[in-house]
Amino acid sequence: MINDISWAKIPLPDDILRLKNAGCLEEAKAAIGHMLSGYLPECMRKRLELEKEIIGILDENEYPYKKQEAAELLSRTFSDVMEGELDELVRSSAADWIYINGEIHFHKLFLDNIIKTRPDYQMRLKAGEEDDAGILRQKMLNDNVSYMKEHGSRKAKIVIRASIRINKESERVGEMVRVHIPIPRKCRQVKDIQILEASPEITAIAPEDAEQRTLCFETELKQDQEFYVRYSYLNTVDYVEVDPKKAAAAQPEFYTEEQAPHILFTPFLKEILEEIREGEDNPALVARKIYDFITTRVKYSFVREYAGLDNISEYAAKNLKGDCGVQAILFITLCRMAGIPARWQSGLHASQVYTGCHDWAEFYIEPYGWLYADPSFGGSAYRMGQVDRWNYYFGNLDIYRMAANGGTQSEFIPPRKYFRADPIDNQRGEVEYEDRGLSFLEFQAEQVTELIEDWQDKTNE
Repeated sequence: MINDISWAKIPLPDDILRLKNAGCLEEAKAAIGHMLSGYLPECMRKRLELEKEIIGILDENEYPYKKQEAAELLSRTFSDVMEGELDELVRSSAADWIYINGEIHFHKLFLDNIIKTRPDYQMRLKAGEEDDAGILRQKMLNDNVSYMKEHGSRKAKIVIRASIRINKESERVGEMVRVHIPIPRKCRQVKDIQILEASPEITAIAPEDAEQRTLCFETELKQDQEFYVRYSYLNTVDYVEVDPKKAAAAQPEFYTEEQAPHILFTPFLKEILEEIREGEDNPALVARKIYDFITTRVKYSFVREYAGLDNISEYAAKNLKGDCGVQAILFITLCRMAGIPARWQSGLHASQVYTGCHDWAEFYIEPYGWLYADPSFGGSAYRMGQVDRWNYYFGNLDIYRMAANGGTQSEFIPPRKYFRADPIDNQRGEVEYEDRGLSFLEFQAEQVTELIEDWQDKTNE
């Protein structure tokens, strides 16, 4: 399988690792080519072939700002910036950086990350405006918690328009292009999925239970062509309060295995888990302790594209930071290590206030069955002092979701020919020509929630 990233579990040779860490990417690629030309154990050959695909992620497109440029951006964006302030942000892990050819470069979203995660910097924005959408979104989430506690469940019809358009500089008009766009998959909260409209003509639609479900277009590319789909589905969530006293001591063994390279039971994570659980054996209490650790100790942070991370769960635990997917994978890994079944779910957070990519998790506790956990939403609620909402996201989800993926590292149906822009998850979609795949820098993906309405009065129709 072209997108098999499990070989990332194999460590890189020291010479290549040193070159990669110094940001000497061309030299690293040359060294990889040289090693591949001679004898290698098969596992190392597969590791280096994979590295050829992912090493290019850590370049100046992902990390465009040299240190002086980043400092100037900081001063233009925030008031009263002092000398050395950027260095302090680096020390506090708020500004992501790497070496490129031995020189520090900052991530393309380093400013966005500071604004999102540092309230003190939000107050210093020079062009600060009232975040009306953010205020509405927080109210919407709090209202959902109140509604769910009062009514016990909620059902909504949701209509979304998702589209992809290739950037001008990457257009190859008249050539065959293949486009995959994620669509809802049938799962315990999603049913009655309808494709309402699409253009151009659909080539293939993956089965409803595909682990990473997509709709595929394959056609000769037209100038400025938009690939789009409108779909609807019914989304139902039930409210659960987990009572540890009811949890069975023996839990099922499904979804408790490792999945290289990001769900591995490493010595470091075993130490972290023992520290978290403090000798506790009740699976509901252990799952809650894991949730509490992530939501109170792991800071939200934008990260590089996932293909550029060697082991996502260890990255989160070592650095105590990560975005929604990084936090979800850490939760899944620690639960599985504790013998608690856990799995991935992702797609969109979908409302008419905000629609965007999002990841979360499910975990299994007898006699409740599958439950939800959203560590990043829970952590946000915790930092805001919203205790009810923090507790809610252990066991529950809001209604504003589109679930396209029930696992990571899954092959598309029909499969791609080339390495994906994201070989782990699929929220934005993927594009490829006959001779190569496109990176996320080469196309634009957009999702718009056109309708979301409660379906409570229509359940018996």
